[in-house]
Formats: sequence, C-alpha cells, structure tokens
Amino acid sequence: MKIVIIGGTGLIGTKTVARLAAQGHDVIAASPNTGINTITGDGLAEALEGAEVVIDLANSPSFEDAAVMEFFQTSGRNLLSAAKAAGVRHHIALSIVGTDQLQGSGYFRAKKAQEDLIKASGIPFTIVHSTQFFEFVSGIANAGTVGNDVRLSTAFIQPISSDDVADAMAAFALGKPMNGIAEIAGPDRFRMHELVAKYLRAMQNPRTVIADPKAPYFGVELSEKALVPDIDPWLGTNRFEDWLGHSIAAQ
Repeated sequence: MKIVIIGGTGLIGTKTVARLAAQGHDVIAASPNTGINTITGDGLAEALEGAEVVIDLANSPSFEDAAVMEFFQTSGRNLLSAAKAAGVRHHIALSIVGTDQLQGSGYFRAKKAQEDLIKASGIPFTIVHSTQFFEFVSGIANAGTVGNDVRLSTAFIQPISSDDVADAMAAFALGKPMNGIAEIAGPDRFRMHELVAKYLRAMQNPRTVIADPKAPYFGVELSEKALVPDIDPWLGTNRFEDWLGHSIAAQ
C-alpha cells in the first residue's frame, strides 16, 4: 500500500515512516526537504498519485496566532484538495487532546480549524488526539520560566513517548477510517508541575518549580483534566521514568 506521510522527516514522521516501511509498504516521507510542500503545493500531486492513505504530521514553524492559523488552513486546504483529486481513501491527522477545550489559545484554534477542514472534506478520515510528548517536557519548563522560577499549572497531564505515537499512527494507517476522533496517551498520569519538577531534578537543573493553578499553557488557563484523554484511549507502554533514564544516559 502506498502511504504518504506529511511531515515525514520530523520526530514522529521519521519513526512512523520506518515502522510502515519495515512492514513492506511504499512510504513517501513528504516535507519541503524532500520537495513536497503543502503550503506552496509543490510536488504534492505527484507524491499523492496512487496513494491510499495520507498521514498529516506537519506542524507550523511559528506559534504566533495569525501565522499558525494561516499555516494549518493553507496546508490543510492544499493537502485535502490534492488528496481528493488523487482518490485517497483515508486521511489521518495528528492533533492534540484538549483542542476543543482550549480555544482561548491561537494554536489550538488553528488545530480546530484544521480538524474542521478534514471533517468537511468528504474524504474518510481519522483524527488522532494525542497527549503531549515526553520530548516536550523541557519545552513546557522553558515556557514557564522567569529567572530561576518555573511557574506551571497543577492540571493533570498524561504524556506519551514519540515511539508510542509512531506505533499508534502506523496502526491507524493500516486500519479503517473512524470518521471521528481517537485519543492516545501514555500509561501514567501526573500533575504538570510535578512532572516538570521530576524532569528538572533528574537533569540536575537548579530551577525551582512553582505550582500555580492559574499558570497559562499556550496562553490559556487549564481545567484539571483538559490535557488528559476522556474515555477508552489507546495507551502507550513506555513509561516516563524509563524514558528519563535513557535520556540521562544519552547525555
């Protein structure tokens, strides 16, 4: 089966490409680096010719409100138009747990706009809502840092490893379209401030984490369960503590 992965050279993309290629599928890693650009449309029709499945893993290079909305709307329209013309039978997109609840954030509004385009396209689809990746915990810490203090929400978070995300995306690619939303998450739930404090201690980083229920996340205040899955999610098997140990060893 021919599968085109938009964002196929990124963190999740490279791992998803490897998994599907190892199973014998014809996998195209699509990105501007490989001459396939969903913003300009360059190379898109040629890449999608004969494809049965498209996986959209692309992310905006800018998180500024107007720029991120422009990225997801332009990329989404171009990709869906080309996919429909090519006769693609399953469009899969990676999105975020909590998107509907966090519309005070420009980034989440842009992801909702992307999802709405997919739902209205007429192409059979699966939208995968993922919790945050282990690899982004340092980014959460940095976003909340002022001086030596890291002010973070006390909301729950259920992070997932990029390896588990790639496993899930490969599995959805080989399954039937859900014409709805699937949720994926890691096996363990934490408070956000406690998770980041654990990470910083392990990395011997001297910053102090301050728990603040009103601390913003991507510009929006969180309810307790905004970032965790709802009912019957697909759960990864990799645990944060194991990933953290491997990360420390790698350093």
